[in-house]
Amino acid sequence: MATEEHAIPRFPAGFLWGVSTSAHQIEGAAGEREQSVWDTFTAEPGRVKDGSTAAVACDHFHRYREDVSLLAGLGVDAYRFSVSWPRVRSEGGLDFYDRLVDELVAAGVRPVPTLFHWDLPVALQEEGGWLNRDTASRFAEYVSLVADRLGDRVTKWITLNEPAEHTLFGHALGAHAPGKQLMFDALPAAHHQLLGHGLAVQALRAAGATDVGIANSHGPTWPASQDQPDVEAADFYDLLLNRLFAEPLLLGEYPSGLGDLMPGDVSADLKVISEPLDFYGVNYYAPTRVGAPQGEDIEFGGLTIPAELPFSVQEIEDVPVTDFGWPVVPEALTELLTTFHERYGDRLPPVVITENGCSYEGVADQDRIAYLDGHVRALHRAVEAGVDVRGYFVWSLMDNFEWAEGYARRFGLVHVDFETLARTPKASYAWYRDLLRAQR
Repeated sequence: MATEEHAIPRFPAGFLWGVSTSAHQIEGAAGEREQSVWDTFTAEPGRVKDGSTAAVACDHFHRYREDVSLLAGLGVDAYRFSVSWPRVRSEGGLDFYDRLVDELVAAGVRPVPTLFHWDLPVALQEEGGWLNRDTASRFAEYVSLVADRLGDRVTKWITLNEPAEHTLFGHALGAHAPGKQLMFDALPAAHHQLLGHGLAVQALRAAGATDVGIANSHGPTWPASQDQPDVEAADFYDLLLNRLFAEPLLLGEYPSGLGDLMPGDVSADLKVISEPLDFYGVNYYAPTRVGAPQGEDIEFGGLTIPAELPFSVQEIEDVPVTDFGWPVVPEALTELLTTFHERYGDRLPPVVITENGCSYEGVADQDRIAYLDGHVRALHRAVEAGVDVRGYFVWSLMDNFEWAEGYARRFGLVHVDFETLARTPKASYAWYRDLLRAQR
Protein backbone atom coordinates (compact mmCIF):
# COMPACT_ATOMS: atom_id res chain seq x y z
CA MET A 1 0.00 0.00 0.00
CA ALA A 2 1.10 3.56 -0.62
CA THR A 3 0.02 6.90 0.74
CA GLU A 4 -1.35 9.59 -1.52
CA GLU A 5 1.28 12.14 -2.50
CA HIS A 6 -0.70 15.32 -1.86
CA ALA A 7 -1.15 16.68 1.67
CA ILE A 8 -4.08 15.58 3.78
CA PRO A 9 -6.70 18.39 3.81
CA ARG A 10 -7.05 20.46 6.93
CA PHE A 11 -9.80 19.58 9.39
CA PRO A 12 -11.95 22.21 11.09
CA ALA A 13 -10.47 24.35 13.86
CA GLY A 14 -10.70 22.68 17.25
CA PHE A 15 -10.66 19.17 15.78
CA LEU A 16 -9.43 16.75 18.48
CA TRP A 17 -6.52 14.45 17.56
CA GLY A 18 -5.64 11.60 19.89
CA VAL A 19 -4.71 7.99 20.54
CA SER A 20 -6.48 5.29 22.55
CA THR A 21 -5.60 2.43 24.90
CA SER A 22 -7.41 0.34 27.51
CA ALA A 23 -6.50 -0.54 31.07
CA HIS A 24 -6.43 -4.34 30.88
CA GLN A 25 -4.42 -4.28 27.68
CA ILE A 26 -1.56 -2.11 28.92
CA GLU A 27 -1.53 -1.56 32.69
CA GLY A 28 -0.27 -4.86 34.07
CA ALA A 29 0.19 -4.76 37.87
CA ALA A 30 -2.55 -7.38 38.13
CA GLY A 31 -1.54 -8.17 41.71
CA GLU A 32 -2.32 -4.60 42.75
CA ARG A 33 -6.02 -4.71 41.94
CA GLU A 34 -9.03 -7.00 42.21
CA GLN A 35 -9.42 -9.68 39.57
CA SER A 36 -11.45 -9.03 36.44
CA VAL A 37 -13.30 -11.47 34.22
CA TRP A 38 -10.33 -11.29 31.84
CA ASP A 39 -7.97 -12.60 34.54
CA THR A 40 -10.09 -15.69 35.10
CA PHE A 41 -10.75 -16.11 31.37
CA THR A 42 -7.09 -16.03 30.38
CA ALA A 43 -6.22 -18.45 33.20
CA GLU A 44 -8.26 -21.14 31.42
CA PRO A 45 -6.12 -23.19 28.99
CA GLY A 46 -6.94 -22.58 25.33
CA ARG A 47 -8.72 -19.28 25.81
CA VAL A 48 -5.84 -17.13 24.51
CA LYS A 49 -4.06 -18.23 21.35
CA ASP A 50 -0.51 -17.82 22.65
CA GLY A 51 -1.41 -18.81 26.21
CA SER A 52 -0.46 -15.38 27.54
CA THR A 53 -2.10 -13.14 30.11
CA ALA A 54 -2.13 -9.39 30.79
CA ALA A 55 -0.61 -9.75 34.26
CA VAL A 56 2.30 -7.53 33.15
CA ALA A 57 1.24 -6.40 29.67
CA CYS A 58 3.09 -3.11 28.95
CA ASP A 59 3.52 -2.38 32.68
CA HIS A 60 1.94 1.02 32.06
CA PHE A 61 0.94 1.13 35.74
CA HIS A 62 4.61 1.61 36.67
CA ARG A 63 5.80 3.26 33.42
CA TYR A 64 3.01 5.77 32.86
CA ARG A 65 5.37 8.75 33.01
CA GLU A 66 7.42 7.30 30.15
CA ASP A 67 4.22 6.71 28.19
CA VAL A 68 2.95 10.25 28.80
CA SER A 69 6.28 11.47 27.45
CA LEU A 70 5.57 9.48 24.29
CA LEU A 71 2.18 11.16 24.06
CA ALA A 72 3.75 14.58 24.47
CA GLY A 73 6.33 13.79 21.80
CA LEU A 74 3.59 12.66 19.47
CA GLY A 75 1.82 15.97 19.93
CA VAL A 76 -1.69 14.63 20.41
CA ASP A 77 -4.42 16.83 21.83
CA ALA A 78 -5.98 14.03 23.85
CA TYR A 79 -5.39 10.56 25.26
CA ARG A 80 -8.25 8.10 25.54
CA PHE A 81 -7.53 5.50 28.24
CA SER A 82 -9.81 3.35 30.33
CA VAL A 83 -10.27 3.21 34.07
CA SER A 84 -10.08 -0.29 35.53
CA TRP A 85 -13.16 -0.94 37.64
CA PRO A 86 -11.33 -3.76 39.51
CA ARG A 87 -8.48 -1.35 40.32
CA VAL A 88 -10.85 1.33 41.59
CA ARG A 89 -12.41 -1.29 43.89
CA SER A 90 -8.96 -1.95 45.40
CA GLU A 91 -7.44 0.13 48.18
CA GLY A 92 -5.84 3.23 46.72
CA GLY A 93 -6.86 2.23 43.21
CA LEU A 94 -8.00 5.69 42.21
CA ASP A 95 -4.65 7.12 43.24
CA PHE A 96 -3.09 5.75 40.05
CA TYR A 97 -5.59 7.58 37.87
CA ASP A 98 -5.05 10.74 39.90
CA ARG A 99 -1.34 10.54 39.10
CA LEU A 100 -1.95 9.70 35.44
CA VAL A 101 -4.39 12.58 34.95
CA ASP A 102 -2.02 15.00 36.66
CA GLU A 103 0.81 13.85 34.41
CA LEU A 104 -1.33 14.26 31.29
CA VAL A 105 -2.52 17.73 32.26
CA ALA A 106 1.05 18.81 32.99
CA ALA A 107 2.07 17.56 29.53
CA GLY A 108 -0.74 19.48 27.84
CA VAL A 109 -2.63 16.31 26.86
CA ARG A 110 -6.36 16.18 27.50
CA PRO A 111 -7.40 13.08 29.50
CA VAL A 112 -10.41 11.22 28.05
CA PRO A 113 -11.32 8.29 30.33
CA THR A 114 -13.48 5.37 29.23
CA LEU A 115 -15.23 4.00 32.28
CA PHE A 116 -15.80 0.41 31.15
CA HIS A 117 -13.65 -1.44 28.63
CA TRP A 118 -14.69 -5.06 29.20
CA ASP A 119 -12.85 -5.74 32.50
CA LEU A 120 -15.77 -6.39 34.85
CA PRO A 121 -14.76 -7.23 38.44
CA VAL A 122 -15.00 -10.97 39.12
CA ALA A 123 -17.03 -10.26 42.25
CA LEU A 124 -19.79 -8.72 40.11
CA GLN A 125 -19.57 -11.50 37.53
CA GLU A 126 -20.21 -14.00 40.30
CA GLU A 127 -23.48 -12.16 40.95
CA GLY A 128 -24.50 -12.50 37.30
CA GLY A 129 -22.41 -9.82 35.61
CA TRP A 130 -24.13 -7.90 32.83
CA LEU A 131 -26.91 -10.49 32.78
CA ASN A 132 -27.91 -9.09 36.18
CA ARG A 133 -29.77 -5.78 36.03
CA ASP A 134 -28.16 -4.68 39.30
CA THR A 135 -24.77 -4.41 37.55
CA ALA A 136 -26.06 -1.33 35.72
CA SER A 137 -26.73 0.40 39.05
CA ARG A 138 -23.40 -0.74 40.46
CA PHE A 139 -21.70 0.70 37.40
CA ALA A 140 -23.32 4.11 37.99
CA GLU A 141 -22.11 4.08 41.61
CA TYR A 142 -18.55 3.37 40.44
CA VAL A 143 -18.80 6.12 37.81
CA SER A 144 -19.81 8.59 40.50
CA LEU A 145 -16.70 7.72 42.52
CA VAL A 146 -14.43 8.25 39.53
CA ALA A 147 -16.11 11.49 38.49
CA ASP A 148 -15.94 12.92 42.01
CA ARG A 149 -12.22 12.18 42.13
CA LEU A 150 -11.14 13.19 38.61
CA GLY A 151 -13.85 15.58 37.46
CA ASP A 152 -11.91 18.71 38.42
CA ARG A 153 -9.39 17.89 35.64
CA VAL A 154 -11.33 15.62 33.27
CA THR A 155 -13.92 17.29 31.06
CA LYS A 156 -14.56 14.65 28.36
CA TRP A 157 -15.94 11.25 29.38
CA ILE A 158 -16.80 7.97 27.63
CA THR A 159 -19.10 5.55 29.42
CA LEU A 160 -18.74 2.19 27.66
CA ASN A 161 -16.49 0.72 25.01
CA GLU A 162 -18.08 -1.49 22.35
CA PRO A 163 -21.05 -3.08 24.14
CA ALA A 164 -21.79 -4.88 20.85
CA GLU A 165 -18.52 -6.83 20.94
CA HIS A 166 -18.76 -7.44 24.67
CA THR A 167 -22.22 -8.90 24.11
CA LEU A 168 -21.43 -10.92 20.98
CA PHE A 169 -17.92 -12.18 21.73
CA GLY A 170 -18.17 -12.35 25.52
CA HIS A 171 -21.74 -13.53 26.08
CA ALA A 172 -23.05 -15.04 22.83
CA LEU A 173 -20.05 -16.81 21.26
CA GLY A 174 -17.75 -17.27 24.25
CA ALA A 175 -14.64 -16.08 22.43
CA HIS A 176 -13.97 -13.30 24.97
CA ALA A 177 -14.46 -12.99 28.72
CA PRO A 178 -16.65 -13.92 30.50
CA GLY A 179 -16.76 -16.81 28.02
CA LYS A 180 -20.52 -17.33 27.87
CA GLN A 181 -22.02 -19.15 24.87
CA LEU A 182 -25.61 -18.00 25.20
CA MET A 183 -26.28 -17.09 21.57
CA PHE A 184 -29.47 -14.96 21.50
CA ASP A 185 -29.98 -15.43 25.23
CA ALA A 186 -27.12 -12.92 25.55
CA LEU A 187 -29.44 -10.02 24.67
CA PRO A 188 -30.06 -9.06 28.33
CA ALA A 189 -26.32 -8.28 28.56
CA ALA A 190 -26.78 -5.78 25.75
CA HIS A 191 -29.77 -4.15 27.45
CA HIS A 192 -28.11 -3.93 30.84
CA GLN A 193 -24.95 -2.39 29.39
CA LEU A 194 -27.05 0.23 27.62
CA LEU A 195 -28.97 0.86 30.83
CA GLY A 196 -25.67 1.14 32.69
CA HIS A 197 -24.59 3.70 30.12
CA GLY A 198 -27.71 5.80 30.68
CA LEU A 199 -27.33 5.66 34.46
CA ALA A 200 -23.66 6.58 34.07
CA VAL A 201 -24.60 9.61 31.97
CA GLN A 202 -26.92 10.72 34.77
CA ALA A 203 -24.16 10.20 37.33
CA LEU A 204 -21.67 12.20 35.26
CA ARG A 205 -24.17 15.04 34.78
CA ALA A 206 -24.76 15.09 38.54
CA ALA A 207 -20.99 15.49 38.97
CA GLY A 208 -21.01 18.47 36.59
CA ALA A 209 -19.83 16.79 33.37
CA THR A 210 -20.78 18.59 30.17
CA ASP A 211 -19.01 16.49 27.52
CA VAL A 212 -20.20 12.88 27.66
CA GLY A 213 -20.39 10.14 25.04
CA ILE A 214 -20.03 6.44 24.33
CA ALA A 215 -17.68 4.42 22.09
CA ASN A 216 -19.77 2.12 19.89
CA SER A 217 -18.25 -0.05 17.19
CA HIS A 218 -19.83 0.27 13.76
CA GLY A 219 -19.14 -0.65 10.17
CA PRO A 220 -21.07 -0.95 6.91
CA THR A 221 -22.66 -4.33 6.27
CA TRP A 222 -22.42 -5.43 2.65
CA PRO A 223 -24.60 -8.29 1.34
CA ALA A 224 -22.64 -11.06 -0.37
CA SER A 225 -25.00 -10.70 -3.34
CA GLN A 226 -28.31 -9.09 -4.22
CA ASP A 227 -30.09 -12.42 -3.82
CA GLN A 228 -32.86 -12.14 -1.26
CA PRO A 229 -31.35 -14.61 1.29
CA ASP A 230 -28.05 -12.70 1.31
CA VAL A 231 -29.74 -9.30 1.58
CA GLU A 232 -31.94 -10.48 4.44
CA ALA A 233 -28.96 -11.98 6.27
CA ALA A 234 -27.00 -8.75 5.86
CA ASP A 235 -29.95 -6.70 7.12
CA PHE A 236 -30.17 -8.91 10.20
CA TYR A 237 -26.44 -8.62 10.90
CA ASP A 238 -26.66 -4.83 10.54
CA LEU A 239 -29.58 -4.87 12.97
CA LEU A 240 -27.57 -6.76 15.59
CA LEU A 241 -24.21 -5.02 15.28
CA ASN A 242 -25.19 -1.48 14.31
CA ARG A 243 -28.81 -0.54 14.91
CA LEU A 244 -29.33 -2.49 18.16
CA PHE A 245 -26.64 -0.40 19.86
CA ALA A 246 -27.26 2.93 18.14
CA GLU A 247 -31.02 3.38 18.07
CA PRO A 248 -31.82 3.01 21.78
CA LEU A 249 -29.27 5.78 22.41
CA LEU A 250 -30.17 8.05 19.51
CA LEU A 251 -33.89 7.38 18.98
CA GLY A 252 -34.97 6.09 22.38
CA GLU A 253 -36.27 2.86 20.89
CA TYR A 254 -35.09 -0.58 19.87
CA PRO A 255 -35.37 -1.68 16.24
CA SER A 256 -38.70 -3.37 15.57
CA GLY A 257 -39.17 -6.56 17.55
CA LEU A 258 -35.97 -6.43 19.58
CA GLY A 259 -37.45 -4.51 22.49
CA ASP A 260 -39.78 -7.45 23.11
CA LEU A 261 -36.74 -9.65 23.78
CA MET A 262 -35.30 -7.39 26.47
CA PRO A 263 -35.88 -7.80 30.21
CA GLY A 264 -37.62 -5.41 32.60
CA ASP A 265 -39.70 -2.34 31.91
CA VAL A 266 -38.11 -1.58 28.54
CA SER A 267 -40.07 1.61 27.91
CA ALA A 268 -38.93 3.14 31.21
CA ASP A 269 -35.37 1.93 30.67
CA LEU A 270 -35.20 3.50 27.22
CA LYS A 271 -35.86 6.92 28.73
CA VAL A 272 -32.67 6.44 30.75
CA ILE A 273 -30.69 4.83 27.92
CA SER A 274 -31.46 7.76 25.61
CA GLU A 275 -30.10 10.46 27.92
CA PRO A 276 -28.80 13.19 25.57
CA LEU A 277 -25.17 12.82 24.50
CA ASP A 278 -22.64 15.51 23.71
CA PHE A 279 -20.84 13.32 21.18
CA TYR A 280 -21.22 9.89 19.65
CA GLY A 281 -18.03 7.82 19.59
CA VAL A 282 -17.49 5.45 16.67
CA ASN A 283 -14.87 2.71 16.64
CA TYR A 284 -14.30 1.77 12.99
CA TYR A 285 -12.02 -0.88 11.52
CA ALA A 286 -13.62 -2.49 8.46
CA PRO A 287 -16.87 -3.27 6.68
CA THR A 288 -18.37 -6.76 6.88
CA ARG A 289 -19.57 -8.89 3.95
CA VAL A 290 -22.53 -11.00 5.05
CA GLY A 291 -24.51 -13.72 3.35
CA ALA A 292 -27.06 -16.38 4.10
CA PRO A 293 -25.97 -19.15 6.50
CA GLN A 294 -23.85 -21.84 4.86
CA GLY A 295 -24.75 -24.76 7.09
CA GLU A 296 -21.34 -25.06 8.77
CA ASP A 297 -19.14 -23.21 11.23
CA ILE A 298 -16.99 -20.50 9.63
CA GLU A 299 -13.58 -19.32 10.86
CA PHE A 300 -13.33 -15.59 10.31
CA GLY A 301 -11.15 -12.88 11.83
CA GLY A 302 -10.01 -15.13 14.66
CA LEU A 303 -13.57 -16.12 15.55
CA THR A 304 -15.75 -19.14 14.91
CA ILE A 305 -19.12 -18.12 13.47
CA PRO A 306 -21.50 -20.96 14.40
CA ALA A 307 -23.59 -22.58 11.68
CA GLU A 308 -26.81 -22.00 13.63
CA LEU A 309 -26.59 -18.20 13.29
CA PRO A 310 -28.91 -16.78 10.59
CA PHE A 311 -26.01 -15.28 8.63
CA SER A 312 -22.46 -16.04 7.51
CA VAL A 313 -19.51 -13.64 7.46
CA GLN A 314 -17.56 -13.84 4.22
CA GLU A 315 -14.30 -12.54 2.80
CA ILE A 316 -14.29 -9.23 0.94
CA GLU A 317 -12.45 -9.98 -2.27
CA ASP A 318 -9.87 -7.85 -4.08
CA VAL A 319 -8.93 -5.59 -1.19
CA PRO A 320 -5.70 -5.62 0.87
CA VAL A 321 -5.81 -7.09 4.36
CA THR A 322 -3.91 -6.36 7.57
CA ASP A 323 -1.69 -8.89 9.31
CA PHE A 324 -4.81 -9.78 11.30
CA GLY A 325 -6.62 -10.57 8.05
CA TRP A 326 -9.00 -7.61 8.34
CA PRO A 327 -9.93 -5.93 5.05
CA VAL A 328 -8.58 -2.44 4.42
CA VAL A 329 -11.41 -0.33 2.97
CA PRO A 330 -11.02 3.37 3.89
CA GLU A 331 -13.98 4.47 1.76
CA ALA A 332 -16.25 2.36 3.97
CA LEU A 333 -15.60 4.82 6.80
CA THR A 334 -17.03 7.61 4.65
CA GLU A 335 -19.97 5.36 3.79
CA LEU A 336 -20.62 4.52 7.43
CA LEU A 337 -20.64 8.13 8.59
CA THR A 338 -22.75 9.48 5.75
CA THR A 339 -25.21 6.60 6.26
CA PHE A 340 -25.55 7.45 9.95
CA HIS A 341 -25.91 11.14 9.07
CA GLU A 342 -28.74 10.33 6.65
CA ARG A 343 -30.38 7.70 8.87
CA TYR A 344 -30.44 9.66 12.14
CA GLY A 345 -30.35 13.29 11.03
CA ASP A 346 -30.34 15.76 13.88
CA ARG A 347 -30.65 12.91 16.39
CA LEU A 348 -26.99 12.09 15.72
CA PRO A 349 -24.73 14.19 17.97
CA PRO A 350 -21.30 15.34 16.79
CA VAL A 351 -19.20 12.27 15.98
CA VAL A 352 -15.77 11.39 17.34
CA ILE A 353 -13.83 8.48 15.86
CA THR A 354 -12.79 6.93 19.15
CA GLU A 355 -10.81 4.05 17.57
CA ASN A 356 -9.32 3.39 14.15
CA GLY A 357 -6.22 1.34 13.51
CA CYS A 358 -4.65 -1.84 12.21
CA SER A 359 -2.31 -4.68 13.10
CA TYR A 360 1.00 -4.90 11.23
CA GLU A 361 4.39 -6.22 12.23
CA GLY A 362 7.62 -4.24 12.17
CA VAL A 363 8.89 -0.82 13.19
CA ALA A 364 9.23 0.51 9.63
CA ASP A 365 5.48 0.02 9.32
CA GLN A 366 4.64 1.57 5.96
CA ASP A 367 1.43 -0.45 5.65
CA ARG A 368 0.12 1.12 8.87
CA ILE A 369 0.99 4.56 7.54
CA ALA A 370 -0.92 3.82 4.34
CA TYR A 371 -3.90 2.53 6.34
CA LEU A 372 -4.05 5.62 8.56
CA ASP A 373 -3.45 7.98 5.64
CA GLY A 374 -6.34 6.45 3.72
CA HIS A 375 -8.71 6.52 6.67
CA VAL A 376 -7.94 10.11 7.67
CA ARG A 377 -8.65 11.17 4.08
CA ALA A 378 -11.88 9.14 4.11
CA LEU A 379 -12.85 10.87 7.34
CA HIS A 380 -12.27 14.26 5.74
CA ARG A 381 -14.54 13.28 2.86
CA ALA A 382 -17.28 12.58 5.42
CA VAL A 383 -16.73 16.05 6.88
CA GLU A 384 -17.01 17.54 3.38
CA ALA A 385 -20.27 15.60 2.92
CA GLY A 386 -21.75 17.37 5.95
CA VAL A 387 -21.08 14.96 8.82
CA ASP A 388 -20.20 16.83 12.03
CA VAL A 389 -16.99 15.03 13.02
CA ARG A 390 -15.10 16.53 15.95
CA GLY A 391 -12.17 14.15 16.58
CA TYR A 392 -10.07 11.14 15.61
CA PHE A 393 -8.24 8.70 17.90
CA VAL A 394 -5.79 6.11 16.59
CA TRP A 395 -5.86 2.65 18.10
CA SER A 396 -3.38 2.33 19.66
CA LEU A 397 -0.59 4.27 21.31
CA MET A 398 1.45 1.10 21.81
CA ASP A 399 1.46 -2.62 21.11
CA ASN A 400 -0.47 -4.39 23.84
CA PHE A 401 -2.36 -7.49 24.97
CA GLU A 402 -4.83 -8.06 22.15
CA TRP A 403 -7.46 -10.01 24.10
CA ALA A 404 -7.89 -13.61 22.88
CA GLU A 405 -5.07 -13.07 20.38
CA GLY A 406 -2.58 -12.44 23.21
CA TYR A 407 0.56 -10.66 22.04
CA ALA A 408 0.35 -11.93 18.46
CA ARG A 409 -1.16 -8.71 17.07
CA ARG A 410 0.52 -5.31 17.04
CA PHE A 411 -1.74 -2.27 16.72
CA GLY A 412 0.65 0.29 18.22
CA LEU A 413 2.32 3.42 16.94
CA VAL A 414 4.99 2.44 19.47
CA HIS A 415 6.64 -0.99 19.42
CA VAL A 416 6.82 -2.79 22.78
CA ASP A 417 9.36 -5.55 23.41
CA PHE A 418 7.31 -7.74 25.74
CA GLU A 419 10.44 -9.26 27.29
CA THR A 420 12.27 -6.02 28.14
CA LEU A 421 9.23 -3.69 27.90
CA ALA A 422 11.35 -1.25 25.90
CA ARG A 423 9.29 1.24 23.87
CA THR A 424 10.39 2.10 20.32
CA PRO A 425 8.40 4.62 18.26
CA LYS A 426 7.58 3.24 14.81
CA ALA A 427 7.59 5.02 11.48
CA SER A 428 3.82 5.49 11.92
CA TYR A 429 4.46 7.42 15.14
CA ALA A 430 6.56 9.92 13.18
CA TRP A 431 3.95 10.04 10.41
CA TYR A 432 1.14 10.84 12.85
CA ARG A 433 3.29 13.42 14.66
CA ASP A 434 3.98 15.16 11.36
CA LEU A 435 0.30 15.04 10.40
CA LEU A 436 -0.67 16.74 13.65
CA ARG A 437 1.93 19.44 13.16
CA ALA A 438 0.61 20.10 9.64
CA GLN A 439 -2.96 20.36 10.95
CA ARG A 440 -2.12 23.19 13.34
